[in-house]
Amino acid sequence: MKKERAEEGMGAKGHRITKIKPGSMAQELELCPGDLLLEINGHPIEDIFDYQYYMEDTSVEILIQKENGEEWLLDVEKDEDEDLGAVFENGLMDEYRSCRNKCVFCFIDQMPPGMRDTLYFKDDDSRLSFLQGNYVTLTNMSDHDIDRIIAYRLGPINVSVHTMDPELRCTMLHNRFAGEALKKLDRLYEAGIPMNGQIVLCKGLNDGEQLDKTIEALGRFAPCMESVSVVPVGLTRFREGLYPLEPLEKADLEDAIDRIEKWQPVFLKRHGIRFVHASDEFYLKTGRALPEEARYDGYPQLENGVGMCRLLETEVLEALAAREPRPLKSAVTIATGRLAAPFMERLAGLVREKFPGLSVTVCPIENRFFGEQVTVSGLVTGRDLAEQLRGRDLGERLLLPANMLKSGEEVFLDDMTLEELQSALQIKTDIVKSSGQDLILALTGAGSTGGPDRYRPYELKEC
Repeated sequence: MKKERAEEGMGAKGHRITKIKPGSMAQELELCPGDLLLEINGHPIEDIFDYQYYMEDTSVEILIQKENGEEWLLDVEKDEDEDLGAVFENGLMDEYRSCRNKCVFCFIDQMPPGMRDTLYFKDDDSRLSFLQGNYVTLTNMSDHDIDRIIAYRLGPINVSVHTMDPELRCTMLHNRFAGEALKKLDRLYEAGIPMNGQIVLCKGLNDGEQLDKTIEALGRFAPCMESVSVVPVGLTRFREGLYPLEPLEKADLEDAIDRIEKWQPVFLKRHGIRFVHASDEFYLKTGRALPEEARYDGYPQLENGVGMCRLLETEVLEALAAREPRPLKSAVTIATGRLAAPFMERLAGLVREKFPGLSVTVCPIENRFFGEQVTVSGLVTGRDLAEQLRGRDLGERLLLPANMLKSGEEVFLDDMTLEELQSALQIKTDIVKSSGQDLILALTGAGSTGGPDRYRPYELKEC
């Protein structure tokens, strides 16, 4: 490892290092917090993608500016997957890009005032699509952005499509460039970049025949576009002054299921995948049977609520089959959103049969914070939990799904902490990850596997 000192530089732009990981390459190179990373292999670093791309080489030349202005040019021999070991002040190594759209269905526009500032930030940053799985509208992407995605072979990119009708897309995103942005799909497809699509279904806009047309138009990108999810629009009680959207009724949901399931065998024959999928909410709200596991193509869109219930049921059955029946004297309560409560009650029945004496109560929580139209567990607040569970016999433990909490923190959407909820209810509360194995372990008091969750706890993201 060779180190050379270059001449002192003035006014350089770079990425500030805030932390050096112990035992890392950066520590060996004597880098310090406050140093600036300027270039790798002679290339200025725009953001995290440039950094990761150029750091893949086994021989790299790194230009660093020290806090005193002195520049160090470092020649480094390294393993292909070895990282510098420096933490930068911004995870993207660039500013986050906010959304330029004013989507008629945007959930963030439907939130009440007075919540923490971060919940009102609308991201539409393509880099978060690759790093965190966020969906982006493509309206915030330049030709330069597309060029870099193609050059670095990044994928998959998750795209909020909603409609393939350019004029209608301009209306739905309230952005006159939204229709033109669809042309970026062609460039990504021609370059072979893997994609996933999303359609937020809005009554009277992109449903009915428009849904058919969108599915058909997106089908020409398959199998490069690996999947398309259709999710129903979420409407809160805070919509004053917003586009007059109506909730999807049972007949609307059933019509969407019929159209989606009509297309699945078509794509299966053409491409070997069913391609388009309805989220679980369609089936739970209509009482339709969930599709069998094979129809989910390996669950490519779990984070959009596509196949979560089917996978959970499959895993619960497998976990129960691996255990011997035994008496178990215990009483627990599961609190969840109104949508999933009947489904969770059915799973609880299977557990009771396996473990006689185990009492499992499922409590559906009405979303009084956002309004009765919001029924998913991921948007249940601590206040609603406290108010609706207070005074009830909850048994020995309360179980809550992990998606009720902020990612990486024990805090609910309304800033109530898990500790505050436990204090209000005076009961031990366990947070259950998303696998069937974790659910069985939690119900039987055997703890948690401690493994990684399949999808993140709640995150409010732009469409």
